[in-house]
Amino acid sequence: MGPSGCGKSTLLYILGALEPPSGGLVTLHGTNPFSLNERDLASFRNTCVGFVFQDHLLLPQCTVFENVLIPTLVSESNHMVKDRAVDLLERVGLKDRMDHLPAELSGGEQQRVALARALIQEPSLVVCDEPTGNLDHESAEMVMSILFKLHMQQKNILVIVTHNPTLAVRCQFQYRLNENTLELTKKVS
Repeated sequence: MGPSGCGKSTLLYILGALEPPSGGLVTLHGTNPFSLNERDLASFRNTCVGFVFQDHLLLPQCTVFENVLIPTLVSESNHMVKDRAVDLLERVGLKDRMDHLPAELSGGEQQRVALARALIQEPSLVVCDEPTGNLDHESAEMVMSILFKLHMQQKNILVIVTHNPTLAVRCQFQYRLNENTLELTKKVS
């Protein structure tokens, strides 16, 4: 958490290997992604990091099912990946909407598709930039519940940037970023 403009999104982009740090070192499972060549860095991001953005970033011409499968298109596609996509869509409550286009979904449903897409490669790290920022209260509650339930099932690292105190209080650790200082403000025992 922290005020707008303090660097929360930049921190997520660094953790997600989208933007190199100006100093220091980032590693995930002993790998510094910024030491990789461009092709290996893209592969690292695709397999090790799942992204959930505030604005869903779904492809409007693709169905819900196709949007979930997008991260798998650069790797060898197999029947198990398609089964996993169906399973994830069922777990986020959208199995019956698989053939719909994003424009036919509510904002909360679109965000649940984005969550399934982020998890399709079974990443070690999931970064979420304001995942409930554009949602009404009921949709935000549903997305939060699904997000934490899937996090517990998959045992991945979950990093969330939010202004939503209801979402922040559900996190195991809570940090406040302010003027380039990161401070632990809450730890659940």
